[in-house]
Amino acid sequence: MSTLQGSWIWYELMTPDPVGAKAFYEAVVGWTVNPGTPETGDYGFLVNADGQMTGGVLALTGDMIGGGAHPAWLGYIGVDDVDQSVSAIEAAGGTVVMPARDVPMAGRIAMVADCCGAPFYVMTPTPPPGGGESTAFSAERNAGRCGWNELVASDATEAIAFYTARFGWTLPEPMDMGAMGQYQFIAHDGVTVGAIMQKPAEAPFSGWSHYFWVPSITTAKNAVEAHGGTVINGPRHVPGDDWIIRAIDPQGAMFSLVGAL
Repeated sequence: MSTLQGSWIWYELMTPDPVGAKAFYEAVVGWTVNPGTPETGDYGFLVNADGQMTGGVLALTGDMIGGGAHPAWLGYIGVDDVDQSVSAIEAAGGTVVMPARDVPMAGRIAMVADCCGAPFYVMTPTPPPGGGESTAFSAERNAGRCGWNELVASDATEAIAFYTARFGWTLPEPMDMGAMGQYQFIAHDGVTVGAIMQKPAEAPFSGWSHYFWVPSITTAKNAVEAHGGTVINGPRHVPGDDWIIRAIDPQGAMFSLVGAL
């Protein structure tokens, strides 16, 4: 059994148009996007071919957008105690975006921002009867799962200290990117789950990017463009046999994909 504290357990698309997002991501990633219902508080779900879920879809209301919310992908980090984690995050220079609350049949969550302003959720899940561990992340190719979590931070050194202290992540040997600095890999339970790097000057803010597995980056790129999205970077080869693209969906959320060419 993997350690909950520090694991990536869920990914959420916040969008003003869940119907449009359903059509787009089903074509691009291959998920079945189950729409929200009154029973789920209008919260939808991203379902893989094997029936397991990678994350959810939160419909942004006018009030949410008026309060500063915008289309985006956010990740959930599992913790043993949400309230203790929130207190520790605040003590380390982070902030609370959405106070801790209980979600029926899901668990306790809070939205926070790290020491550099990058938002994410912390969650202590309450699996339903017969439920097991999250399958939202997979370090190996597994279509529809997240395969990489990458943070660009305004102060990478501070961010690395923040996350390792809060979540117990370990630090494999970094990759030297020359003028761009160190690409510091991060690991949980001995599995490399992503990396932290210094924010390039042209990047507007610190933030996490979550890369979802697809069978073919070429096919996914074509589908992004055919269904109203915009590819902003790639296809680009990364160490190993994988390729990546970064794109913006028709509703304005930036997202990333990884897979074979």
